[in-house]
Amino acid sequence: MDEAHEKRPIRVTIYNQAFTILSSDDPGEVQDLARRVDELMFSIAARAGNVDSTRAAVLACLHMADQLRTLERELTRLRERVDSKSREFSTLLDQIVRDDEDAGRQNQG
Repeated sequence: MDEAHEKRPIRVTIYNQAFTILSSDDPGEVQDLARRVDELMFSIAARAGNVDSTRAAVLACLHMADQLRTLERELTRLRERVDSKSREFSTLLDQIVRDDEDAGRQNQG
């Protein structure tokens, strides 16, 4: 296996519980993600009152799933805009080429 893709253990703490995660990603990125999940769970617990870790984790997952859905929708809209602009540019380029060809024929004749 390629050394760059070899999974290694990374220690993180989420909601006062230690976890060892096997990952080939940058340890700093994994720890940053864990920190964000930890902060989200504590934020949810602070707003919801006395919630256990399972409930806080489920609510955090729902929150992140909602964020993911929003980003997926934004990405779909962006792709549609890019596709539309690409078709516009293609049409314009085709028109320019035809105009140049027509002008070339007129100059020859």
